[in-house]
Amino acid sequence: MGKYDFITAELASLKEQGLYNIIRTIESPVGAWTVVDGRRVLNMCSNNYLGFANDERLKAAALRAVEEYGVGPAAVRSIAGTMSLHHELERKLAEFKHTEDAVSFQSGFCANLATIPALLGKEGVIFTDELNHASIIDGCRLTKAGRVIFPHRDVDALARALEEHKDAAKKLIVTDGVFSMDGDLAPLPEIVEVAERYDALVMVDDAHGEGVLGSHGRGIVDHFGLHGRVDIEVGTLSKAFGVMGGYVAGKREIVEYLRQRGRPFLFSSATTPADVAACIAALDILMETDEPVKKLWDNTSYFKSKMQELGFDTGQSETPITPIMLGEAKTAWEFSQRLFQEDVFAQAIAYPTVPKGKARIRVMISAVHTKEDLDFAIDKFAKVGRALGVI
Repeated sequence: MGKYDFITAELASLKEQGLYNIIRTIESPVGAWTVVDGRRVLNMCSNNYLGFANDERLKAAALRAVEEYGVGPAAVRSIAGTMSLHHELERKLAEFKHTEDAVSFQSGFCANLATIPALLGKEGVIFTDELNHASIIDGCRLTKAGRVIFPHRDVDALARALEEHKDAAKKLIVTDGVFSMDGDLAPLPEIVEVAERYDALVMVDDAHGEGVLGSHGRGIVDHFGLHGRVDIEVGTLSKAFGVMGGYVAGKREIVEYLRQRGRPFLFSSATTPADVAACIAALDILMETDEPVKKLWDNTSYFKSKMQELGFDTGQSETPITPIMLGEAKTAWEFSQRLFQEDVFAQAIAYPTVPKGKARIRVMISAVHTKEDLDFAIDKFAKVGRALGVI
């Protein structure tokens, strides 16, 4: 038996189960219509909530930064890689989020990997929602702290767990703000209330809330009016902001501690000038106007209502994330393939990203979609859904 045979067998098994991930190639800027595998298709699966991925203002800012600062900092930030642009981004992030301070990272994934292990050692306990993102799960795995996984959005179960561990030296509750596969919200007010009773830190990963929820897209903390009561806000700059990077915003002492002990900050090179400048431009736009956010929600309401009228199951989503629930992985993959043949790019999501039996097409609405775009997508979903007996 060859040393790679087990890998070949695993790949064959994935294909047999309908779990093999087909990775398509983007050949144009990401927008409402995008060239994918040589075909111009309506993009319904990008996280480009506000259309910033190809915004002229962000592109101009990135080009100016390359001319002024070059293509990269050539060092980790703690040694020789922090530029004035990084400071400007962090200052504006803190202003935008209404927090005391902010620190930027290479990605939202890195932000979680930096924060959780830095804050908690073996004397601590982490309380984490069972549907939290993989980056939170991996962050928990990197610490020797105890871990309690509570049922999804179940604050009563969280309270019982906190009571059981009330004597722990450190307690951290961590949750997604918007759960990326179902589009539902964390019950953040109730989580904060129980955290305050048990003197626990609250950390929320708002990757899918940035640019979506709250005034001007400030996120879930703003949405619920909880400024000053959530200790740690993790965000990404690769979704609504359309660029790349992540950050932590919150209490000044927590942010400063992450500059001293966050391993991705200390041991991985800083984000490029072009990325940072584009993110600053996105922040400037959002602080000036909330029109892109309003358009996003108008599009969301229209698309969801039409899909529900057709008889599609759109799950429990409260956000622009619109899961079209299909059940079995093979059905979802076949649905996705047929949509692509109809010039709609909407990828299937199946196990292990979601539980077995809950495969879906996850539709992501954008502010750059026109009503005509949405009508085109609705017609194609209806055509494929009827052909496959889904509706």
